[in-house]
Amino acid sequence: MNTKFITRTAILLAITLIFQFLKMPQLITGSLVNAMLLIAAGTVGMWSGIIIGLLTPVIAFLVGIMGFPLMIPFIMVGNGLYVILFSTQKNKVIGMIVGAVVKFIWLALSVKYIMQLFNVKVPLKIVQAFTTPQLITALIGGTLGIIVIALLENYFKKAKEQ
Repeated sequence: MNTKFITRTAILLAITLIFQFLKMPQLITGSLVNAMLLIAAGTVGMWSGIIIGLLTPVIAFLVGIMGFPLMIPFIMVGNGLYVILFSTQKNKVIGMIVGAVVKFIWLALSVKYIMQLFNVKVPLKIVQAFTTPQLITALIGGTLGIIVIALLENYFKKAKEQ
């Protein structure tokens, strides 16, 4: 980790947190957060996306945005899987789709079944938030992220040529 990595990751984390603080509907906030995870991974590197994916649920809880702390480790794993699967695929669209599906399956299983193994009663509102909407926001955010990455790559390529 060098200064450039830390600085860029910090800036992208700050932007991601701003999106969370706006407290928009899940469809918008979730999509923007997922986009930022892939933008970080695609422009700074996989570890940047993973770090942001690990920090955002913790910070969301600490500032009162997320009210069900037992989901934090599951969200962290889901975000990590999303970023890793995106980052390790040569075809970024396929990586994003596979990552979105795996994140969705992981979170849906976590909220519906894994929590039950520990006798945790998950409120219906939480179950609903961590099932199908997770797939939708990961796909929308992933699509947006891929577009932004392409635009940034094009911009940086043109800037180098000048």
